[in-house]
Amino acid sequence: MAEKDDYLLDLLVDLGFVSPEQVAHARQEASSSGVGVVDLMVANKLIRPGDVTQAKAAHFGAEVVNLAGMKIDDEVIAGIPRHIARKYRVVPVFKHDNSLTVAISDPSDLATIDSLTHLLHAEINLQVTSEEDIEGALNKYYGSGRSAAEDERFKDVIQQLTEEHVEVTGGKADDGGTVEADAPLIKLVNSLIVEAFKMRASDIHLEPLSKRFRLRYRIDGMMHEMKSPPKRLQAAIISRLKIQSNMSISEHRIPQDGRIQTNVGGKMIDLRVSCLPTNHGESIVMRILDKEGLRLGLVELGFFTDDQQTFEKLIGLPDGILLVTGPTGSGKTTTLYSCLHFINRPDRKIITVEDPVEYILNGINQVQVSDIVGLTFSIALRSILRQAPNVIMIGEIRDLETASIAINASLTGHLVFSTLHTNDAPSAVTRLIDIGVKPFLVASSTRCLMAQRLVRKICKKCGAPYAPDPAEMRQLNITAEQVEKSTVRKGKGCPDCNGTGCRGRMGIFEIFVIDDEARKLIYEKVPSSVLRARAREMGMRTLREDGVRKVLAGITTPEEVVRATVGDDT
Repeated sequence: MAEKDDYLLDLLVDLGFVSPEQVAHARQEASSSGVGVVDLMVANKLIRPGDVTQAKAAHFGAEVVNLAGMKIDDEVIAGIPRHIARKYRVVPVFKHDNSLTVAISDPSDLATIDSLTHLLHAEINLQVTSEEDIEGALNKYYGSGRSAAEDERFKDVIQQLTEEHVEVTGGKADDGGTVEADAPLIKLVNSLIVEAFKMRASDIHLEPLSKRFRLRYRIDGMMHEMKSPPKRLQAAIISRLKIQSNMSISEHRIPQDGRIQTNVGGKMIDLRVSCLPTNHGESIVMRILDKEGLRLGLVELGFFTDDQQTFEKLIGLPDGILLVTGPTGSGKTTTLYSCLHFINRPDRKIITVEDPVEYILNGINQVQVSDIVGLTFSIALRSILRQAPNVIMIGEIRDLETASIAINASLTGHLVFSTLHTNDAPSAVTRLIDIGVKPFLVASSTRCLMAQRLVRKICKKCGAPYAPDPAEMRQLNITAEQVEKSTVRKGKGCPDCNGTGCRGRMGIFEIFVIDDEARKLIYEKVPSSVLRARAREMGMRTLREDGVRKVLAGITTPEEVVRATVGDDT
């Protein structure tokens, strides 16, 4: 952000961001070091990057926009081709008739504005944002910048299909004749998987829209749109993936599920594939199953020392139920697998009942639920109790029969792990009672209720000290004194984190250990609000409070905790 214009320094003074004395001192220091004055002031924390953005916008009478908090329509993004958006560092924000509003970091760059007007044949209106916001939006909406290689990759497949006069829309998965010499198509599909794995994606989404075939990766819980294959390759790519995952390519009317095992860089990875018919074709979602997550310790999951000690004691108990709650995608399954890995010893027999079995665990008996053959959670549970296990893991408690068998198992000397979909830990009690479990059974069997969410971790390579603004401090209920004594940080964005400032995820937790008084309240069927108040008296930290600890420790950012704990009553 090198700035040489005096107008910007004058604006920063006029707006009260710095004093004339600070500017004069910065000028002297900058002249001797060869660094821009504004850059030097930002580095010395005399001003914030947001102050510079606001000053630029004020000078040109433009609005400041936060691209990270916006959802820009696909039609608007299509208003500027990818190569133009990246070349001129602009992001389209709004389109009306022949007028296009774009976000830009430097509104004084008249050459860029004139070029856009000429290239797009539109009237250009400006909004101002930071360079970091521009980079994040370009990655989000246009993908990560390997256009030439990707276009060549798509051309190879199109040429192959044209030369062979192939129309890949039907046939059987085992006929082996969808494309006789289909090496380019195979390479293309494999490259999508390899690229996603290298970018640490958890899911690959191939979505047919009316005029295009959209490709998106979910990285650290956030969706990122990539360079999409041409619409004409939609049928070929979907058919290839259906063949790889042992689905019927002649069936287009009903959902199908399958699995793919492939080698990436000498490492075998598994993908769980879901195919869903939509208005414009079949949508494919591939979940990349990362077996490395199974060996995560409690520290890597996000437990601080005090919570780790508490949880290790709980999962070492001989009997009772431990429930992990949270919405889909909050990391419940990874937490349960890590617990099983922690207690997996030769003197313990562990059996799991899952739908589906995502990971194969050495030394553990795993049962795959199948409604097609009538093997439900309840039927499987009744059978495995005759196998004399010490520990049982149930993928999810969904109904009264499953809950009753799980509770009876815990009361007869088994340690039971399972999950529920509730917003917080105490609400799990209400949920069990609502589906029909007697309160005295819940009270006598439950040992611990734990809610969790996932937040993104700050990138280690570009993380830097950060001063939260007053709004963030109010939301997190933290004081200036706490901030001064802590190491609040935020990522600037770098190639290692794809410009997001975040790399990897961790959990924030709400652990409610059931004591005698809590059991009495459960037996009396008190509302979850009363149970929650009791849990707070016992010292239970809410999700937001645990998140605040991790913000002050410099592990995650305030906005991540606020996003993950909206509505949390602290």
